[in-house]
Amino acid sequence: MNALTQYLSRNVRDYGMMAALVMIVIVFQVLTDGKILESPAIASLITQNAYVFILTIGMVMVIVAGHIDLSVGSVVAFVGGVTGWLMINQGLPWPLVVVLAIGVGALVGVWQGFWIAYVGIPAFIVTLAGMLIFRGLAIVIAGTTISGFPQGFKNIAGGYIPAWFGFAGPFDLLTLLIGIVAIVGLVVAGLRKRAVLHREGLHSEPLLAWIVKTAVIAALIGFVTYKLATNVVADPTSTGTPIVLVIVGLLVLTYTFVMNRTVFGRHIYAIGGNLHAAVLSGVNTKRVNFMIFVNMGVLAGVAGVVTTSRAGASIAAAGVNFELDAIAAAFIGGTAVTGGIGKVSGAIIGALIMGVLNMGLSLMNVPAEWQQTVKGLVLLAAVAFDILNKRRNAAA
Repeated sequence: MNALTQYLSRNVRDYGMMAALVMIVIVFQVLTDGKILESPAIASLITQNAYVFILTIGMVMVIVAGHIDLSVGSVVAFVGGVTGWLMINQGLPWPLVVVLAIGVGALVGVWQGFWIAYVGIPAFIVTLAGMLIFRGLAIVIAGTTISGFPQGFKNIAGGYIPAWFGFAGPFDLLTLLIGIVAIVGLVVAGLRKRAVLHREGLHSEPLLAWIVKTAVIAALIGFVTYKLATNVVADPTSTGTPIVLVIVGLLVLTYTFVMNRTVFGRHIYAIGGNLHAAVLSGVNTKRVNFMIFVNMGVLAGVAGVVTTSRAGASIAAAGVNFELDAIAAAFIGGTAVTGGIGKVSGAIIGALIMGVLNMGLSLMNVPAEWQQTVKGLVLLAAVAFDILNKRRNAAA
């Protein structure tokens, strides 16, 4: 038990954020008379905040490497403008437009990554310039609004997976299967990680802590699965599983693997942890920094497609403050301000906290200005907690 106490004290941030998410949900469940955990609200939480999840994944990598990206909101608007221009003005089919739009995001990443990695201009300055440049280009391309998109494109963010396996009573079997696979995958991945650590003679989290954490996450997945499986929309051929949830889920799995199991991921942590040591170890820091921003551009492109799909139009004013939501979610999820520390899974918890705050405050009809105030206070509290916890651990 002493080992368990010591482990929890060293990792209080990880478990604290998970507990905070649960407590915030409970508070809003009471304040909204149970509305926040209704099936439509959960589906809306996913679709409305998909851009936060997508951008936060890339932002974690940027911040872990010791940088910041202030341009992603403007890039989302720019990619949205290009999407509308290609689809409506040029008459290209929407699947091709989606690929081209993500490619445009990658080119933006190439542009910014070149100035940061190879010219040596700080990321803060380059992306601040990018925020202005791509917001201006979004206005040039989209004007005010480009609309009239085909339904297939709108379904990216607003559609649901067809009920391919049918129903068992009120439950969609495919949604239940997705939830079961997710829970089993969570348990198997955790057990394999513990086995590898034990085989290599490394320390792993105490068994009781792992069981409790896994049980809480599994219960959360199970609850969301139950709600979505019964959230059958008006079209009887569709279920309550949003297509965008599958997109986000695949991105989370992919980038968790990249950060934890690849040389590129380890190099990102090395650069953020100690740049000079990384250089002496042979890490090609210029190439890694360049690829970090190319990747951020790709994810901004994906977020731009999702945001444009959900709005049903290319809007030049789209993406305002998106970069702040992504940065806040990363910091709330445990990414260190100084770089070198951060997890995709933690950032997703941070994004969920931001999403629940947005949803709960909106259901309570709290004015937008007060919503911004609350989110700012939450961000400040999370970063202050992180800094104070590090000082306590250092002193210990």
